[in-house]
Amino acid sequence: MGCSGAPTEACGGPNRLTVFYSGQTAPSGPITNPGPPGWASQGCYTDGGARTLTTGMATPGGGGALTVALCTTACKNANYILAGVEYGGECFCGNVYSNGGGPAPDGSAGCSMVCNGNSAEFCGGPNRLNVYRVGAADPTTSTETPPETTTAAGTTTAPTSTSTGTAGGLPTGWTYKGCYVDNTNGRILINQQPDSATLTVETCVAACKGAGYAVAGMEYSTQCFCGNTIIQGGSLAASDTECGNTCGGNAQEKCGGPNRMSIYSDGDLVIYQPPAAQQTGLPGSWQYQGCLSEGANGRVFRYQSILPTNDTATVCLSMCAKFGYNAGGMEYGEECFCGDIANVAANGATMRPESECNTPCPGDPKYICGGGNRLSYYTWEGAPLYTWNRPTGNAAGKYEFLIGGVVVPLMTQHGVNGKITFIEKFGTGAANSTGAYELDLAQIDNFSAAWRPMHVKTDVFCSAGLILPDKAGRQINVGGWSGESTFGVRLYWPDGSPGVAGTNDWQENVNELTLQAGRWYPTAMIMANGSILVVGGERGSNDAPVPSLEVLPKPAGGSLLTMDWLLRTDPNNLYPFLAVLPSGGIFVAYYNEARILDENTFATIKTLPNMPGAVNNFLGGRTYPLEGTAVLLPQYAPYTEGLGFLVCGGSTPGPGIAIDNCVSTRPEATNPEWVIERMPSQRVISSISALPDGTYLILNGAEQGVAGFGLANFPNHNAVLYDPSKPVNTRMSVMANTTVSRLYHSEAILLPDGRVLVSGSDPQDDEYPEEYRNEVFVPPYLLNGNPRPSFTITNKDWSYGQSVQITVTGSTANLKVSLMGAESSTHGNSMGQRTIFPAVSCAGATCTITAPPNAHVCPPGWFQVFVLANGTPSISKWVRIGGDPAGLGNWPNFPDFTVPGV
Repeated sequence: MGCSGAPTEACGGPNRLTVFYSGQTAPSGPITNPGPPGWASQGCYTDGGARTLTTGMATPGGGGALTVALCTTACKNANYILAGVEYGGECFCGNVYSNGGGPAPDGSAGCSMVCNGNSAEFCGGPNRLNVYRVGAADPTTSTETPPETTTAAGTTTAPTSTSTGTAGGLPTGWTYKGCYVDNTNGRILINQQPDSATLTVETCVAACKGAGYAVAGMEYSTQCFCGNTIIQGGSLAASDTECGNTCGGNAQEKCGGPNRMSIYSDGDLVIYQPPAAQQTGLPGSWQYQGCLSEGANGRVFRYQSILPTNDTATVCLSMCAKFGYNAGGMEYGEECFCGDIANVAANGATMRPESECNTPCPGDPKYICGGGNRLSYYTWEGAPLYTWNRPTGNAAGKYEFLIGGVVVPLMTQHGVNGKITFIEKFGTGAANSTGAYELDLAQIDNFSAAWRPMHVKTDVFCSAGLILPDKAGRQINVGGWSGESTFGVRLYWPDGSPGVAGTNDWQENVNELTLQAGRWYPTAMIMANGSILVVGGERGSNDAPVPSLEVLPKPAGGSLLTMDWLLRTDPNNLYPFLAVLPSGGIFVAYYNEARILDENTFATIKTLPNMPGAVNNFLGGRTYPLEGTAVLLPQYAPYTEGLGFLVCGGSTPGPGIAIDNCVSTRPEATNPEWVIERMPSQRVISSISALPDGTYLILNGAEQGVAGFGLANFPNHNAVLYDPSKPVNTRMSVMANTTVSRLYHSEAILLPDGRVLVSGSDPQDDEYPEEYRNEVFVPPYLLNGNPRPSFTITNKDWSYGQSVQITVTGSTANLKVSLMGAESSTHGNSMGQRTIFPAVSCAGATCTITAPPNAHVCPPGWFQVFVLANGTPSISKWVRIGGDPAGLGNWPNFPDFTVPGV
């Protein structure tokens, strides 16, 4: 293909690169930094939910700019001697290794993520730290004394052997400790290395040292065992001569004997007496119940974590409680399981003799962590970790059939003309589809009049949509499926009115108006200045990432801005969640990460902690294809509290285990944290609709899988109501069920009468059909028998801070007003959603609403105004707030596009 700037030159072709070579030696790939000046690399260490280095440390520029030197400097300035970098952008400090963390058993393989601020060096990886220490101490020698803990099991310091052993040339600090009795109560070292017919003391010590252990033992001439302590009450043999077997690789050395180990260690040798189940010092309200068999019907508990170096009751049960599970246990020493008490009976598990749970915990060998197919079983006996309300009758709401459909929508979006726009992808719908339709809710009883055909020119499959703040409330759709569709910019000016058909249609000309980069699965947002921000996507169906953002209309001199965090997290960051923050800046949540961008430069100004995923997989994600659903939490006048963000469900890479929790945060807080709330069921490819009373309806989706055609199973027919005004972990109510399976490409959107329109499902498999039926969910506030209020309003174009009067019919006692942002619903992402409760005061039937104060609290746009009397909403009316500051009403300036002006 000819270069666009020089057609006579070759610039590659489809999936082909024209490559040039400078003749210079290519730079080497990323390396493990040996240590900034004054620091020494200690290697790759394990980490987990209980941190190896316990102090998280902020660094200049945040996680997006992290380097090894920035982390070590920050730790040194805070008077720490250990520094660790993890997951490319996280810095931790400490003075000791905690919670059983130690050298990774797989060496440096897990420390494979480059530093966000320096791609030439590694900054740890998932649950792996690149650790550095002040000074130049031997990186495998620990200078900390193992803690002495008073327990039933107890610890002792080993007596000194009178023998000096038979080996020479050992690493500095390693000495012979004597001949020890093995297997009286079980193995005294449990990390066995491969048997070797050429074993020597030196090769066994080297193997243990290289694996990060401080104790080595040789047995039966050819066996090598490693650990950090002697366990199971190991003791010196009556005579050193009981270790009489010569080493397979050196007949001049002794390598143990039958049930006897020749023990060498680096420093003092600590001995743990035979372990017992931990019953004291447990976290929270956990209590030990006994030794439990695995179930006759399979695993007792579903969620398994492998913790080879730090599994203990404290670590395991803390994880279970954090994610809302009231039962848990440890098995095979290194396995942690979480679940519910009800799982025990359901899976046919039984209590067993304590002697069958006999494997020490690798994180604290004083204690037992189950055994072979046996769990050290614990239950939560304190205040419930969660409460799910289960209303009945009208209090549970209900699903109702609304109307048959003519299209399976990819996206549904509000029209300020009181109608709902449906657009679909090409190729999987009805053969005679026009690609877009408008649903007139006033014509529900007249099928042909209810559906007005509309037309799009290119394929909108997996595009983004918004309602613009221009005075016509035009709808925009950007991006698409492939080729020129991915560059598409489509505009529709809603006309007509309820019961009266419009005539306008979608306008598009890819030869005149396009995105700067083709995008499949992007997100769009109206910024505080009224411009349109478009973020992320891929070049086409499962193609290369488009890790950039752009602004519409294109500013003078504007160009694409590449975001390294989008490139790094592709393909799990598609349809990222975006929001304008009241304090300024743009919040973006993608995959399992979140950050705040400067609204002018788009540089990262704050990196949030990673979003928790599943209890057994911290790599669980929240955006397509690990698709959850997200909303902004209500904002209340006088708007002193930071904006809240809630995301529910999602899935895990690989097996596609759907996530059963919601997480929320307030990103503007000084140190934002994620709050985990367990859901009544697992949910992926779901939808969420904001309701005018400040609650949220979670619905649709599946209980297993990921987003995509034919990739999800076990439809979730239940609706859940989330009420953020209630205490954490009591906010969810299990509502009514539907009989309609709604999987990939299903949507939910708030109607002007307070019901929720539920539509779509396009799984493209042999088990679940394409779904043309449209339902509504009727929330309980419309079933409680209370009269619906009504109101009139004259001013429908508000300025920020303006006082606007409405006249209310009915009681104004306990009256509230909510402003619900116009939204486009697709793939769990409600672009434009915002819930605002402005200040309102009433004198008789006249009530005065104070508009939100600025474009950061309330970005310019169209809102449905609801009046609520005792929680029951009126029929909404559309108003515009904040005008059209970017002059979108004059854009685009082409003769085949109709514009409303400003």
